[in-house]
Amino acid sequence: MGQSLSGSRYELHVARKWAAETKSQDYYTIHAADLEQAPDTGEDIVGYVHSWEVGSTVDGPGIRFVAFLTGCFLRCQYCHNPDTWHRQNGKPVTVARAMQQIAKYAQVLKISRGGITLSGGEPMVQKAFAMQIFRRSKQLGLHTCIDTSGRLGERMTDEELSQIDLHLLDIKSGDPAIYQQVTGQPLQPTLDYARRLSDLGRPMWVRYVLVPGLTDGFDNVEKVAEVCAGLKSLERVEILRFHQMGRDKWQRLGLDYPLKDVEPPSPELAERVRGQFRSRGLTVY
Repeated sequence: MGQSLSGSRYELHVARKWAAETKSQDYYTIHAADLEQAPDTGEDIVGYVHSWEVGSTVDGPGIRFVAFLTGCFLRCQYCHNPDTWHRQNGKPVTVARAMQQIAKYAQVLKISRGGITLSGGEPMVQKAFAMQIFRRSKQLGLHTCIDTSGRLGERMTDEELSQIDLHLLDIKSGDPAIYQQVTGQPLQPTLDYARRLSDLGRPMWVRYVLVPGLTDGFDNVEKVAEVCAGLKSLERVEILRFHQMGRDKWQRLGLDYPLKDVEPPSPELAERVRGQFRSRGLTVY
């Protein structure tokens, strides 16, 4: 557990031991180890982390300490972190070690009105580890934030949700068929999670990745905007323009990248989509 975790979300990480043990398994499938849930015993449990970044200003308010946990059930066509799909393809880290790192920056994070963000992957795959990080960060007086698809939202209790100050909720599509095409998973759990956060009054920002020819359809965007308009605790919508910064990872992992020839959305397309959300009175970035 002594290796460095500081780095970029765009750096490829492959754990040699994990790669050797899973060589015969299909990379796209959810492996048995990805389904394992460690109990929250209150002890210093071990989680698996791809990397962490200090100084991010795009993963919640203020300056953020962002930890990218490994493990995810979605297989998004535009994923820029396919090396986080499997839980054990991360570096083992104890909660104590993670908190030592976070504590180093606590004062700066508080002064900037920032905090700690857990991203991934999908942090809820490692719920016990994530919740210990959140609880201990709250004890340091830090703002807590999770970047999630909401796919595993049913794992979270209301009390656990109360430990998270902001939810960055990724809604990949408003059309169930397109959502399945984009992610390989059903849309409904994400909608259920969004409405639950709304009912509980838990603050959220919705993120929508705009991919030409995939998620940019007018009717599809209208459905997402309609969902957002009904969320009482929604503070803003962020339109994230598709980019090619993850293509190299797909190639190096030997995966067929389905969007290798797709260009980023034009300014005109991005503005059209923002306008669809603004027409419902939503704050859009």
